[in-house]
Amino acid sequence: MTTTQSPTAPVADTAPRSERSPLLTAVTDRLQQLLAFASLIVIAAYFSFASPIFFTWGNITNVLFSTVVIGCLAVGTTFVIITGGIDLSIGTGMSLCAVMSGVFIVNWGVPLPLGVLLAILFGGLVGFVNGFNVAVLKLPPFIATLAMMLVAQGLALVISDSAPIYFTDSPGYRRISTGELVPGLPNAVLVLFVGCLVAGLLLSRTILGRYTYAIGSNEHATELSGINVRRWKIAIYTLAGLFIGLAGVMISARLGSAQPATGMGYELQAIAAVVIGGTSLAGGKGTIVGTVIGALIISVLNNGLQLLSIAQEWQSVILGTVILVAVYADMARKKEA
Repeated sequence: MTTTQSPTAPVADTAPRSERSPLLTAVTDRLQQLLAFASLIVIAAYFSFASPIFFTWGNITNVLFSTVVIGCLAVGTTFVIITGGIDLSIGTGMSLCAVMSGVFIVNWGVPLPLGVLLAILFGGLVGFVNGFNVAVLKLPPFIATLAMMLVAQGLALVISDSAPIYFTDSPGYRRISTGELVPGLPNAVLVLFVGCLVAGLLLSRTILGRYTYAIGSNEHATELSGINVRRWKIAIYTLAGLFIGLAGVMISARLGSAQPATGMGYELQAIAAVVIGGTSLAGGKGTIVGTVIGALIISVLNNGLQLLSIAQEWQSVILGTVILVAVYADMARKKEA
């Protein structure tokens, strides 16, 4: 007598690093965050001994203030890199959003709150185009965002006529960044804190975050599970674009002008912050807390080296070395796993 077995559909495993237990994965991720934080403490302690100015409240405020733009870009990019992608357009995209904020508020006379909202939404549009190119047209993320980097750079120069747009008649715009709702603490730092809090909740407490990790861990298995990977990829890149728009608002508010050529190089520092914070370039792993720590490490390094009068060329060498060490550590962790 033969028995027949009912066919069962294959169940796709979308859990990241499936060969390790969830407890071990959580402990490993926590240790990596603690290691990054310990590195931040060691670097800060060294500069506090090397320069008596470093550990003053005024300089600490400068460090936090300089972290805002890199932090906003890095937080949005964290989602993209967790999916196994990359976004090279965040620097020039930020410049384009800054220019658009000047167009909306200065040139078109749009009310300040609406102009800020439109500039942030314009960043979402940039991210949407990136997501469409990657998810629907199946372009490699490197190529798709490299093309957008060049497009955004050109549009920023064309729209602004290669000249800064000054917010002279909009003093309230500058207060978005340099004002102080909390005495002694610039508003820009509060904006970054709220942005990181929202991003952290989205990544750890929502279905968007769950699918972000799933896509980065095994995109094919995630698709076999019935998840519309294309739609969620577009949503993830659009979310990263919103943070690009927020960074554009913050940097133009800080400078009091929209500079069309400001963003070049910011994409490298933002991606470096994400990698230093423990996010894997292979996808499937990363946290917002780690990214914030990575952004602070870059800001502390830049600030401390400037206080010690280290030449800009050597600052780039040191930062590049730190990035290489972070990437090598990530590769070593993957090989061990």
